[in-house]
Amino acid sequence: MSKKVVIIGSGFGGLGAAARLAARDYEVELFEKRDKPGGRGYTYEINGFKFDGGPTVITAPFMFDDIFELAGRRREDYLEFVPCDPFYRIFNYEGRPFDYNADPDFIHGQIEQWNPADVQGYDRFMATTKAIFQKGFVELADKPFLSIGDMIRIIPDLLKLQSHKTVYAYVSRFIKDDFLRSCFSFHPLLVGGNPFVTTSIYAMIHYLEREWGVFFAMGGTGALVQALVNLIEELGGRFHTNTEVAEILVDGRRATGIRLADGTIHRADHVISNADVSFTYQNMIPSKARGIRNSDFRYQHLTRYSMSLFVIYFGTKRRYMDSKLAHHNIILGKRYQGLLDDIFNRKVLADDFSLYLHMPTITDPSLAPDGHEAFYVLSPVPHLGADVDWTTAAKPYRDAIMKFLEDNYLPDLQSNIVAEHYIDPLHFQGTLNSYMGSAFSIEPILTQSAWFRPHNRSEDFDNLYFVGAGTHPGAGLPGVLSSSVIAEDLIVSSS
Repeated sequence: MSKKVVIIGSGFGGLGAAARLAARDYEVELFEKRDKPGGRGYTYEINGFKFDGGPTVITAPFMFDDIFELAGRRREDYLEFVPCDPFYRIFNYEGRPFDYNADPDFIHGQIEQWNPADVQGYDRFMATTKAIFQKGFVELADKPFLSIGDMIRIIPDLLKLQSHKTVYAYVSRFIKDDFLRSCFSFHPLLVGGNPFVTTSIYAMIHYLEREWGVFFAMGGTGALVQALVNLIEELGGRFHTNTEVAEILVDGRRATGIRLADGTIHRADHVISNADVSFTYQNMIPSKARGIRNSDFRYQHLTRYSMSLFVIYFGTKRRYMDSKLAHHNIILGKRYQGLLDDIFNRKVLADDFSLYLHMPTITDPSLAPDGHEAFYVLSPVPHLGADVDWTTAAKPYRDAIMKFLEDNYLPDLQSNIVAEHYIDPLHFQGTLNSYMGSAFSIEPILTQSAWFRPHNRSEDFDNLYFVGAGTHPGAGLPGVLSSSVIAEDLIVSSS
C-alpha cells in the first residue's frame, strides 16, 4: 500500500485531509508557507489580543466531531464549541436590527416587525430549501464529480430544484420586503458569491444553519486550528512551517513529490494541494505537463473569481457590552444590488459599503486583555481585476469604515484603539497566493460548480488531489471539510 502523503498548505482543507489520512495510518507531512498553520484561519496576536484571521462562523460542527472520532478521540477533549444566539444580527442602513436563530417562532416574531405577510412566505421558503439542502449538501457535497457522467446524472435534480435561478430571485419568490430579502439572501457572500448571480442551490446555507446551528470555538478559530494540529501530531503527522513549495514534481501521469523554494525535494506517493487551485496549476506545475482543461488560458481568461476582502482587526481599551451589537453582525448599506454590482461586475471601489462586524469577546473575553474588546470588521471589495491601487487606497478606505463605526455603533472608537492590523486584496495575492487576490478562490456560479469546478483529483495526474475553496464543493468550512473527505476517499480507494 502506498502510504506517504505530502500536503501543500495547512488551511482547514489540508488539516482535515491530514487528520483523516493520519488516522488511517498514512504517513502525512504538511508544508506551510507561513510561520504557523491555519491558512485563512491564521491568528494574529497583537498587544495581548488574539484576532481570527479568517472564518469565524462554525456551521455543521459534526464535521469536526467526525474527524476526531475517526482517530478514536472526542472533539470535546480538545476544544469547546458554544452556540451563538442570535446567529446574526442584521442591521439595515438606518441601524434597525433583525435577529435570527434556529427557533421558528422567534424568527416569525422578527419578520412580523418588518412585514407580517412574509411569515408564511418564510415558512414556504424553508420547506423548499430543505429539499435543496438534502440534495446539495447531504447527498452531493462529499461526492466527487470526476466525469461528465457524474454531472449528467444530477441534471434532473438541478432542474427540479430550480438551480437556474439565483439565490436572490429564489428568495424573492417567497419574501416581499426588500430588507428581509437581503437578510435571507446574503449567505452566498460567506462563500464568495454574488446573491444576484449565484445559483439558488446556495439557498441551502440558511437551512444548514437552522439544522445544525451556528457555533463559536472558545479560544477563537486559532484554537480550532491548534486542536487539529495537536491531533495530527499525535497521529504522527509532521508540520513544516516557513516552508514554501516551489514545484510539484511530475513524471508522466504521476506526481512524485514536491520541490521546496530552497531546492529540497520530498518524495510522496500522493500529493494534496490545499493551495489555491489556480495558483497551483499556473505556478507549481509546468504548462507542458498539463492538459487544456487546466491550462493557463482557462484560469486566466475563462474562470471567474470571487470578490476580495478588506479586513480590519482592532482592539479597544474599553468594553462595548452596552452597545446594540451581537457576536456576529451584518451591517447593510443603503444599496444592496447596486453595491454588489460595483464589487462583482463593474469592479470599482464604491464610496459606500456593507460590513460584517465580528465581536468575539461578547462570547469569549479571553481573546482580549481584561477590560478590553476585540473586533474585526470585513468589507467585500473587488478582486485585483479592478483598477484600484491598494497601496494608496487602503488607508482612506480604513478611515471611512472606522469613522462609520464610530458614528453609528462604537462611540469614541478611534480614541480607544490600542491594537490594529488590516489586510487588503494584495494580502490575499501575495501572502495567501490567491489568484487575482480573490478571498474565496473561484466564484460559485452554476457553470463553475460540481463537474464544472476544478476537480478534487487532477485530470492530468492520477495521484494529485485538491482540497479547499477552489475545488468541489466550494468555500466555507463545511465545503472545505467536505473536500477533505473526498480526497481521503479517493486516496484510500486507490491504495
